[in-house]
Amino acid sequence: MSNVIEAIDVDLPVATAYNQWTQFETFPEFMQGVERIEQLDETHTRWTIDIAGATRTFDATITEQHPEERVAWTSDEGPLHAGVVTFHRLDDTVTRVTVQMDIDPEGFVENVADKAGVLDRRIKADMRRFKEFIERRGSETGAWRGDIDRPQP
Repeated sequence: MSNVIEAIDVDLPVATAYNQWTQFETFPEFMQGVERIEQLDETHTRWTIDIAGATRTFDATITEQHPEERVAWTSDEGPLHAGVVTFHRLDDTVTRVTVQMDIDPEGFVENVADKAGVLDRRIKADMRRFKEFIERRGSETGAWRGDIDRPQP
């Protein structure tokens, strides 16, 4: 299992960065290999991704979400992964966006890619593209400000 942590400072207010991150359908515009994301309901998403030419579809559950603070998720099937993205106001116009993911690659190609650092580099590049995407726009494409508490054990 790999753990990837990446942070990037976005030159926009925390509300703008957070609001954009909640617009999952725009992820293919800045995430390599993500072909489509459907928001099924407030806590469930369906991802279609391309890994080395192979298309995979899997569902994920949003396990915690607090406006302008964090969004956490876990996969329901397919390659096991879980993560959290946090938003930190550095000042009125700068936000630090930090992604932490635990990924357990599935299959030979994914394991080789993980060992070679491909997943780590891809996430770092995705974060740079998110920064470029949102800063170029200057505003979010939409917002979902629902509040989801972490499930109690």
